[in-house]
Amino acid sequence: MIKACDLAKNSVVEIDGDPHVVEQLRVQSPSARGAATLYKVRFRNVRTRNKLDQTFKGDDPLKESDFDVRLVSFSFREGERFTFMDMEDYSQFELLADEIEGIVPYLIDGMEGIKALIQNGKVLCLQLPDAVVLKIADCAPAMRGASVTARTKAATLETGLTLQVPEYMEPGERIRVDTRTGEFVQRA
Repeated sequence: MIKACDLAKNSVVEIDGDPHVVEQLRVQSPSARGAATLYKVRFRNVRTRNKLDQTFKGDDPLKESDFDVRLVSFSFREGERFTFMDMEDYSQFELLADEIEGIVPYLIDGMEGIKALIQNGKVLCLQLPDAVVLKIADCAPAMRGASVTARTKAATLETGLTLQVPEYMEPGERIRVDTRTGEFVQRA
């Protein structure tokens, strides 16, 4: 059993017999004395891909789901099929684009450091590192005299992901992108 106060993003718990992954976690501390801290959690059902929003008090128990964590690397994409390789036994497995839709914009061939949650021999979900390095494929030209300021411009990355980058960035530069928020972090 795990307490609600110990939950973190990507924790896996069992709700109604199905494994659920924590997608978002918000802590709400009420201002009244003696009131309990509330944990508002958005889960994603691993089997059906449905969202589930629930609120817990810090001491509420949740059943941990039994699963294995394996390091995998992304090998290649063939249409809507994505092929991954287990880094321990070098076995390969495929997932469809709709099964991993949230991480597709961050995948590049040969990417390592991906964690696969496996239960009963089936891949439940994939967890990316918190930040990945991607190359800018297209953006507006750099403004002359632009310095490191808060002004941004839209950029399209090599994977097709579009995000805001500082206006001094140019096509071909490599940047670090936060996979949790989809935002520019820094130059790589």
